[in-house]
Amino acid sequence: MTMTPGVRKLALTAHVASSVGWLGSVAAFLALAVAGLTSGQDAQRARGAYLAMELTGWYVIVPLAFASLLTGLIQSLGTTWGLIRHYWVLAKLVLTVLATLLLLLHMQVAGHVADEAVTTDLSGADLGGLRIQLVADARAALLVLLVATGLSVYKPRGMTRYGWRLRGPLASCR
Repeated sequence: MTMTPGVRKLALTAHVASSVGWLGSVAAFLALAVAGLTSGQDAQRARGAYLAMELTGWYVIVPLAFASLLTGLIQSLGTTWGLIRHYWVLAKLVLTVLATLLLLLHMQVAGHVADEAVTTDLSGADLGGLRIQLVADARAALLVLLVATGLSVYKPRGMTRYGWRLRGPLASCR
């Protein structure tokens, strides 16, 4: 089932917008995580950073992750690229699904740190490991999203076995 050009462009626009939004909001999340970690004795700054991280995560990043996944599925199923015909599409799918699942786990940590920030002043080593984990996880997420973006731009060659089978027996002779 191939989409009409107008529908394809609309779906592509939605996919690019949600994916770029996800990337940008993760960059903002990383900035807040660094600000919270390096706030030193400034309890108000740390509290504000961690509360903003939780809100940004649940109300911006999580919806954009699901929107990116959904629009990517629509794009792959409605175009000739297919969902599992090309390795780069399959790699993007795997990266996006894993990133979304890990995001949901990561948000539990962000929520815990935000809850602690409300009740304590987070001075010194309070939740130090979790605060460092927030920075590390955000950096890793940013890297994964940049790799997925690179795959979209460069579209490395290579078809899966399924993709070759769909092309037919003469495709291997070309």
